[in-house]
Amino acid sequence: MNASFRSALATGCAFGAMALAVPAHAQDPETVTPVEDAIVQEDAGTILVTGSRIKQDPTRSALPLEILVPDDLSREGISSPEQLISYLTSNGNGADNLASNTDVTSGAQRGTNGLSAANLRGQGSSATLVLLNGRRVAAHGLTGSAVDVNQIPFAALERVEILKDGASAIYGTDAIGGVINFITKTDFEGVAVSGFTDITQEGDSPIYRITGTVGYGDLADQGFNIMASVSKSWRGILRGSERDFVNTNQPERGLSVDTRGTPIATVMPNGTPLFNALAPQGSLTGGVTLPIPGQPFNSTGGINVLDLPGGAGCESFDGGMPYDHELWAFNGAYYACAWDTGRAAILQQPIDTFTYYTRGTLAFGSHQLSAEVTGSEADSSKQFSSNQYAGNTTTTPLFYPLNDITRDTYNSIYDQIAAVFPAIGAVGDRTVDATGRYGRPIAYRWRCVQCGPREYQTNTKTFRAGAYLDGPLFGDWDYSTGISYAESKAVSTLGSGYAYRGIFSSTAAAAASGQAGAFRGGPDYRAPTAPGATYPGIVGLLNSGILNPFSIEQTPEALAALEAVSASGVRLYGGKYDVWQADASISGSLFELPAGPVQIALGADYRREGYSFNGSSAAELDRAEIFNVAFDNDNALATKKRTVKAVYAEVLVPVFDMLEVTGAIRMDDYSGFGTTWNPKFTAKFTPTDWLMFRGSYSTGFRVPNFNQIFNGQSISPNPGNTLVDPTTCPSGVVSSDPGCSAITPETIRGGNPNLGPETSEQYSVGVVIRPAPMWSFSADYWSIAVDDTIGLLSLSQALDNYEFLDPARFTRTNGELTLVDLRYDNLGARRTKGIEFSGRGGFDLGRGILDIGMDGTLLLKKKEKAVPIAPFEDQLGVFSFSGDLGLKWKHNAWISYEQDAWRLTFSQIHRSGYENYALPGIANGSVTRPGYNERVDAYTIYNATASVDIDEAFKLTFGVRNVFNTDPPFAITYDSNSGAGSSWEPRVADPRGRSFTVLAEVKF
Repeated sequence: MNASFRSALATGCAFGAMALAVPAHAQDPETVTPVEDAIVQEDAGTILVTGSRIKQDPTRSALPLEILVPDDLSREGISSPEQLISYLTSNGNGADNLASNTDVTSGAQRGTNGLSAANLRGQGSSATLVLLNGRRVAAHGLTGSAVDVNQIPFAALERVEILKDGASAIYGTDAIGGVINFITKTDFEGVAVSGFTDITQEGDSPIYRITGTVGYGDLADQGFNIMASVSKSWRGILRGSERDFVNTNQPERGLSVDTRGTPIATVMPNGTPLFNALAPQGSLTGGVTLPIPGQPFNSTGGINVLDLPGGAGCESFDGGMPYDHELWAFNGAYYACAWDTGRAAILQQPIDTFTYYTRGTLAFGSHQLSAEVTGSEADSSKQFSSNQYAGNTTTTPLFYPLNDITRDTYNSIYDQIAAVFPAIGAVGDRTVDATGRYGRPIAYRWRCVQCGPREYQTNTKTFRAGAYLDGPLFGDWDYSTGISYAESKAVSTLGSGYAYRGIFSSTAAAAASGQAGAFRGGPDYRAPTAPGATYPGIVGLLNSGILNPFSIEQTPEALAALEAVSASGVRLYGGKYDVWQADASISGSLFELPAGPVQIALGADYRREGYSFNGSSAAELDRAEIFNVAFDNDNALATKKRTVKAVYAEVLVPVFDMLEVTGAIRMDDYSGFGTTWNPKFTAKFTPTDWLMFRGSYSTGFRVPNFNQIFNGQSISPNPGNTLVDPTTCPSGVVSSDPGCSAITPETIRGGNPNLGPETSEQYSVGVVIRPAPMWSFSADYWSIAVDDTIGLLSLSQALDNYEFLDPARFTRTNGELTLVDLRYDNLGARRTKGIEFSGRGGFDLGRGILDIGMDGTLLLKKKEKAVPIAPFEDQLGVFSFSGDLGLKWKHNAWISYEQDAWRLTFSQIHRSGYENYALPGIANGSVTRPGYNERVDAYTIYNATASVDIDEAFKLTFGVRNVFNTDPPFAITYDSNSGAGSSWEPRVADPRGRSFTVLAEVKF
């Protein structure tokens, strides 16, 4: 199918669904849907729905409430909570899934190993409240903030309720963007077993899931029910090198990689190290001017012999490319090579997850006593580009020496460089080298592909237990009470890719004793020494010449030596989050009005939250250092606790037959933060059965998480090459203009004990139209204003807002910007507005029923300011490296036909395009590339499923995801400052391509 036809089909599906639409899966009151059948009680027709404490009819909600049941998920081949969250059009596009946070990450994304989170309306994962059966679950053990949705017992789900509205007046903190409530079965009888497979066309990155559920006892007739459910899922790895669209070497389109750490080392002009026994006269190319033949500039940024005239070419090794000095505005790297780090990252993070859920319910009279236990264990592997070893004069003096092991390679490198740069010396007869440089060790920058990709292996365990009592009091009054405990514990360890460095001392005392540059020694903490090396760690190994950084192939002895200094298996860090909860509420009618009873709900909540984070003993000062590991020992926390006490009230008033108004207010008292009051008002006006208007207004808040308050301070280097001093470079981009050379200041990050909460104000207005029994349409306009946003500035954001920030954040040394303070703060504000559309419809066709539906989100406004006095910046449809990517339009549309025992569905998932990123050379106008696209194309894929009931006990569903095998659109996402990203956007697209699914379900 050609692109134009697919585009036409996309438009047709969207407008067709809009014309026939329906608001939410539970909003067709005259046709019994699977959702209604699942949730509406036979004796009442009213239930507690997410967003209210008063029982109501979910088919006529005054709030935008979307309800999904397992049939909706199997229609799209959704097999995990993470896939469900990504599918929702109301969910934002943040780095919250296992594809977008598996590369190099920084700031708030550090420590999200194995975490998948929700992000409703793009307000951030910490601003979406995730509930299980209406109560909180523990946040992820490493972050202590966002909830890992993969802990949810997917096999036991009866439905998922998504409240697309603020709910702090009902649930307290975190409910700014909305609420997702996973609701399990409560009265299951029999045995149900299912198996699911999802295999790509290429046969890689498989997804498997098996589930089993058993239940006994009829709650209505026998007075009890006991059920248990288990699920095991496996998701295989998908590497960037296994998909052609992952290619950061596309200079004609304006994309290349800013790294000179390559598998064939780049020679660098390093000076004399503190440990001057390695290079007493300096390095081969250090301290000498190297004019580039035919160019008006010198070689200052490294030389790779593959890129020299007559060389084999940078493309001669896997992932290699010439360093694009024009795109990166760095002429000094004219003869350098680069390496595609994007292909080394993984696109689908491998994770194995086991979940279990058990519930027992006892009915005595009209009262119910229930207890539940649920938990999970997940093992994930986060892998990204192999370590780059870049020499410096202090902690990592890397030099390739001239000795009996290295002589042939050394002479080859020397001759190739000297042939182009006579200042290095003579070629051939090196004994007459007039410069005296022959024999000096070669400083270099090298990518250790032989070490394997850097890997963090994370094990996460969750547990929750609770007991609940519900029943009537008098009249139509009833009560609900419960107590529960939940925890999440996670531990990350190092896998491949890491090695002990070998530590040098540069203290004054050592210098005075004549030991300047000597290794700190002592058998208890000294790094291991590889066989054949003189000094410990990988630095000692590399300086021995046993490993050859100028060759992909290594000798068996070199590989054995590399294994000897590996740090695989070392604990990285671990954390635990736990929460004790107790709640009680009553609800019922106060008095009658002509239009009906005035209803009220009153309640109280109590929570005690605790969080601890521990680093690794391997990172302590008296231990051997592991190179380039984010141990985060500076952020180690003994258990921190806080208590939350809350009371709330909600009143529903039927003003007259057509108008119903609800008011709610909640008071939360946080230890250490004081008290906050948050109201909410909703109204629905129903002039006729087929037309309803609805609206809401509320305030909200989010308290800072433990890390944001208590994290220690850590200083990080900046290896990038794209930043300039805002006080000397008006253009803001690297160039040869005076004052516009690249700067590389270090950054300081950490917690802030003076943080206050985020506050929000939001409202919505909407309309629901039901022109016929099987047709309806809804549209809800919403606005969210958040102030005092809690966050971390990126280094580029801090420089962009230099004039608005406290000058104390910036440290200069001899006039040069050397350190920037990026600790957590109440930074600025956010303004977001949009319209959510939803629709369903259907009619009889032949002997079956044709259904059509669509959910869509139109983002009208997305503006943020990084600091309070700065102007708002428009982020609607504009690329950003971090945070939420604000797509203007997203929709899911489908059409299905059901007849007797079988059903066919064809669906479309559409995400609009946005403004592309530009590398410095294009941004500053110094170069043009004909293939550069200023906008990223829209991403549209189609899915198809067919299900058949073999008999009452056996159902098969077959599916094809991404029917036309559409690749993610080309997007420039590479970030020079972190080394992450490539040529596609994991916050938007699915990298797996066409896949085939089979779901078999047996019930008896």
